[in-house]
Amino acid sequence: MNNVFYFDWRTWWTMVRLIRREQDPARRRRQYRTLCVVVPVLAALHTVTFALDPIFFPVLRRTEVRGPVFVVGHARSGTTYLHRMMTNDPQFSYVLLWEMFFPSLLEKKVLRAVLRWDRRLGGRLRGRIDALDQRLFSKSQRVHESGLFAPEEDEFLLSMSCASGFWVVHYPYVEELDFYYVDDRWAARKRRRVMAFYKECLRRQLVLNGPGLTHLSKAPIHCGRVESLIETFPDARFVVPVRNPYETIPSFLKLMQFAWSARKRSEDDMRKSFRSFVDSSYHYYQHPLDVLDAHPEVPTAIVDYSDLVTNPAKTMLRVYDEIEIGMAPEQEQALAGEKGREYRSGHTYSLEEFGLQADEIHARLAPLFKRFGWESSRAG
Repeated sequence: MNNVFYFDWRTWWTMVRLIRREQDPARRRRQYRTLCVVVPVLAALHTVTFALDPIFFPVLRRTEVRGPVFVVGHARSGTTYLHRMMTNDPQFSYVLLWEMFFPSLLEKKVLRAVLRWDRRLGGRLRGRIDALDQRLFSKSQRVHESGLFAPEEDEFLLSMSCASGFWVVHYPYVEELDFYYVDDRWAARKRRRVMAFYKECLRRQLVLNGPGLTHLSKAPIHCGRVESLIETFPDARFVVPVRNPYETIPSFLKLMQFAWSARKRSEDDMRKSFRSFVDSSYHYYQHPLDVLDAHPEVPTAIVDYSDLVTNPAKTMLRVYDEIEIGMAPEQEQALAGEKGREYRSGHTYSLEEFGLQADEIHARLAPLFKRFGWESSRAG
């Protein structure tokens, strides 16, 4: 058990240097203030509280992360939809969006206590938070449903460590900020340190949510670190949604375009990053499947997106069976309501919008087109 808060100084310094590219002086000052003041202050706070956690909560020393379930797949392949369905099952522990930015158990306990007291006193604080929630996410709900009190990608637990892909949303310099090829490119020592810290964050979340639960993770960025996850959690189980890349790649680029445009990023910066994202997309499709094929002992369910959205109840029953987990009665009841109800997204996109060539995508992922029969479902 390691109670040292991890901080990636090299990545932090890279982001500080990248701010010099910002042409708007006011935005450049805000970014310097964020990275040079806000992040160090919060990291110092997390360092102290992280170390205090086992002192205030001795149960942490006896808590183990057993048999976690990781939902990994290319962004826009149904990971959020599948993860949200699984969170209906009370046997799972997961992380809410606001909790991502407070990795310490002490911090989360204090903030949850504040919310409980606020509820008893009339809920004025929660009302203000809900109003903030509405302002932050109202415009993006059509693209990606989210909220401060919604389950989200637990990789964001690494945000204040400067080791999370969260930062790419703010700084579209994908070539300089590598959060994507962890298994293949990160030094072994760094990879082990980051994954050990991530495990400690999950341990704290389990204590927070209740002993005996199974951690449920969803993070498309984990596609590049499946081998590292297996090394860190030898009893892990994986659920891998797969969807026609003609649909996922432009959909993901559209999502990032929305996020960057809202932050007034330049078209040139976005175009350069789109090319890097397309390259990483090929890796994100192939790498998890290659690693899991090489580890037949790891319980794995591969889920076709079309099956998930047209028959979610039947698909989820198969997922539970293949990852060798019993389904709680509450989940069975929730899935009964999903029968015959097809998921639809209001998000629109196309290959042409981003200058993508279907032939290139097909050539790069030809074995997967054949494996999953995507030829007949070409979109865009």
